[in-house]
Amino acid sequence: MKSFRYVLLVFLAVYCKAASAQTGTDLDSLVKQAVRLNNAGKYAEAADKYTQALKLEPDNIYANYGIAFSLLNSGKGDEGIPYLQKVISSNNSVKPMAYDLLGSIYDQDHNSAKAIEAFNEGIKIDPKNQELYYNLGLVYFRDKNYADAEKCAVQSIKLDPKHANSQRIYALVCFHQNKRANALLGLCSFILLQPQSGRSTEAFGNIQHIIQGGTLKADPGVAPPAPNANTIALNQAITKAVTEAGQKKYANTAGQLTAQLTAIFSAIGPLADAQTGDDFFKSFYADYFFKLAQSPNMPAFVRLISPAVPETDEWKKNNAAAMTALDEWLKATERSF
Repeated sequence: MKSFRYVLLVFLAVYCKAASAQTGTDLDSLVKQAVRLNNAGKYAEAADKYTQALKLEPDNIYANYGIAFSLLNSGKGDEGIPYLQKVISSNNSVKPMAYDLLGSIYDQDHNSAKAIEAFNEGIKIDPKNQELYYNLGLVYFRDKNYADAEKCAVQSIKLDPKHANSQRIYALVCFHQNKRANALLGLCSFILLQPQSGRSTEAFGNIQHIIQGGTLKADPGVAPPAPNANTIALNQAITKAVTEAGQKKYANTAGQLTAQLTAIFSAIGPLADAQTGDDFFKSFYADYFFKLAQSPNMPAFVRLISPAVPETDEWKKNNAAAMTALDEWLKATERSF
């Protein structure tokens, strides 16, 4: 569901900072050993170390948080709740992380209501905590509450624009709302951050599906959202751009895809700029990819996001300068909110 290792590394940094002001104690040693065991995936052994630490200091917030983490990863998440409640009941820097972990336990138990409550409590304390927004968005996504999931994904991206999974969730929840332009650009952004993975292959498949005019079937029992005027106009712009690009002949599949995406990005940019109501999409996505379409980097971009396209590897070898130029453009071109 989430990057527990990332959370644990943050926890280790917080703990070591707090412990650095103290003399070395058995408690400090036990907690540090437990964190390292967790990082090694030895969760049961880590829980034993935390148990020993808690015998020395039952209210130690780091040991209480850590044992809850170990229990969750051992498949015993519910057993960790009392430990997290100890952390939450006192004022400390670990409290937002405790709510995040508590929300994850409830989410694993398919208790969406309590998971949402926990994540929101954490956000109240630490409104700049990207992980809380991301995990809250996942719960909404699984509950098929795509509008709220989109809001969470946007906040997560604003806090960490390079968080690939937030870009992916944004794209998927937009796709479920038939916001094809938002979904397309979100998928492209995801692949730029994570170009070689099973999920990037899936994302590229969704990009092709969107270009071909495909939509996602409505979930059983869930009424499809009624698209607003902006969404309808953007969807129509994609269809028109693809139709116009299809009137020409191309030497290969990559050439055709380059023309299609160039036409789409070029159409969406000015259209989104003239619309009101979604400044984030306008600035972060539409404007960025419009700029890319006006650059000479589109052929390299297409090769980067579509490794399955025939002869991609050979093209990259023969056009190393073009790939370098794309990389430099991506690094130099800022994305605003």
